[in-house]
Amino acid sequence: MAHLTKRSTALMATDRTRTAILNAAEQLYAERGFSDVTLRDIVAAASVNLAAVNYHFGSKDELIAELFVTRSIATNRERLNELKAAEDAGGGRAPIEAVIRSLVGPTLRGCLGPDREGATAARFMIRASIEAVPPIRKIRNREISHLRRFAAAMQRSLPDVAEVDIYWGLHFALAMAHQTIRDSERLNKLSSGLCDLDDVDGIIARVVSAASLALTTKRAGATAAKAQRA
Repeated sequence: MAHLTKRSTALMATDRTRTAILNAAEQLYAERGFSDVTLRDIVAAASVNLAAVNYHFGSKDELIAELFVTRSIATNRERLNELKAAEDAGGGRAPIEAVIRSLVGPTLRGCLGPDREGATAARFMIRASIEAVPPIRKIRNREISHLRRFAAAMQRSLPDVAEVDIYWGLHFALAMAHQTIRDSERLNKLSSGLCDLDDVDGIIARVVSAASLALTTKRAGATAAKAQRA
């Protein structure tokens, strides 16, 4: 019994150390970016030794990857839950606007708005969007299965649209969301504050409208051209 208690205590201490490292790293990366933070900065902030970081993560890249995957899993889960709800409500086929809203909404809500400005997780993901260091690029290029589910849902919404246009539409919708996150400060200055970056629902609506219009206009144009040729 005493042996089990000692083992449990050791495991709890290990978990606390791991959590302390992750929290310190996320805070520092959010504040200063990936290139300006060293492992020594992280161990000092976490009050642990360098050996603990090497034991739990192996390298700085692995630590960044762990943080990014953890945050991405939460966002992707929210995306897929919203997509499922939209398709369930539509009997297995959701309007294209609902599909795109499920795709971009969680990302934009997670990073923008007055309630997210001071959130460490939000600022970390903004850094990840801006800097896209090698471990993050590798994960993005590898983890695409959830995006295939959105492409399939978009195809169900717009069965007459070519598959290639579905993929371009998905890509452009994501690009609009990420560009808005990356360059929100510039947009605010460019518009002299006219573009309200605290109105996250409004931003989502604009991205959804633009992405949906591009796909449906393409379909309408192709249909008209085909009718003219006939």
